[in-house]
Amino acid sequence: MRMLLCGVIAALLCAVSPGFADEATPPAPANAIGTLETIVVSGEQPGPGLWKVSKGEHVLWILGTLNPLPEKMTWTATEIEATIAASQQVIMGPSASFNVKGGMLRGVFLLPSLMGARNNPGKENLVDVVPADLYARWSVLKDKYIGKDNGIEKRRPIFAAQELYAEAIRRSGLTLDTDVGKAVRKAAKRSKVELVEPRIELRIEKPGAAVKEFKKSALDDLDCFAKTMSRLETDIEAMKLRANAWAQGDIEALQALPYTDQMQACADAMLKASVIEERGLGDLQERLATLWLEAAQEALDNNASTFALLPVRHLLSNDGMLARLRARGYSIEAPE
Repeated sequence: MRMLLCGVIAALLCAVSPGFADEATPPAPANAIGTLETIVVSGEQPGPGLWKVSKGEHVLWILGTLNPLPEKMTWTATEIEATIAASQQVIMGPSASFNVKGGMLRGVFLLPSLMGARNNPGKENLVDVVPADLYARWSVLKDKYIGKDNGIEKRRPIFAAQELYAEAIRRSGLTLDTDVGKAVRKAAKRSKVELVEPRIELRIEKPGAAVKEFKKSALDDLDCFAKTMSRLETDIEAMKLRANAWAQGDIEALQALPYTDQMQACADAMLKASVIEERGLGDLQERLATLWLEAAQEALDNNASTFALLPVRHLLSNDGMLARLRARGYSIEAPE
C-alpha cells in the first residue's frame, strides 16, 4: 500500500491541472512497440536534455520528468547539478496540502486512504459495482499481477485500480518511487539555490464529518477503473520503452510513444466527489496550473537563470504548460 499512497498519489496530484493530462491519443501501434518483451535499462543513465524557455537574456531550464522509470537505473545528473548551481531559483512541480487537525496531509487521495474509506460503501464487492465485462478483465489482470487477495475485492474501483497499477509497475522492472525530485532538492540545497514550491494550502473544516460523508458517498470512478484496465492491457511494453527513452535522453522516442493516461480520469473522480466540491476544492486543477505559471513568469522576469521540473507530457503535448508559455510569447527550444 505504500506504493499506492506515495508513488501513485504523487503522480495523480501532478496530473490535476489543465494540460497536465496526456493528450487523448491512442496507444502507439503494436508494430512500433514490438512483440518481444522489452528489456528495461539499468545502471548509470544520462536522462533527457533540458528544454529552454527564454525572454530576452532570462532563461528557464525545464527538466521533463516521467513516471514510471527503470527501477535499477542510476540517474547521472551532472548537467542538471551544474545548471542548478548557476541558477537563482529552482521551481518544483505544483502541489496541494490539506490542513487536517493541525497536520499537513499531502494530496486529495491520502485522506480517504488513511481514514479507512477505501472500501465500497454498503460493503459491496467489486463484482457488485463493476459491469460484468469490465470485471472479467479485472480478474485476468488481478490474477496476473496480484494473485489471491480477497481484501482488494472490497475496494472502491478507483482504489482497486491504483493498487493493481502499482503492483503491475513493480513486476515490470519499473518504479513509481523515482528519485528525480529528491536529487533536484539536494542539488539546490548543496548550491544554496532558493527552492520555490508552488503549493496551495487548504483547510478542511470538520474533517471527521467529511470522512463520514466520503465513506457513504458514491464515486463516479468507473472511467478511472476502465482506463486503468486498458492501460495495463495495452501499454506495459510501451511504458518500458518510454522509461528507457527517458533514461537514455531519447526525446524522439518519447514523442513517438503517445498514450492516454488514466491518471486524469482518476483525479477527476476524486475532485468531482460531492464531499470535495462542496468544500470548495473542485477547482483545484486550474488553481494549481495558475500557481505554477505565475512562479515561472515571475522567475523569467527576475532571474538570469532558473531551473524547473515538469512532467514530460507537459513539454510534448499541444495544450501543456510549455504550450501555454509559448502562447504568451516566450521563446521555446527543445533539447538536441
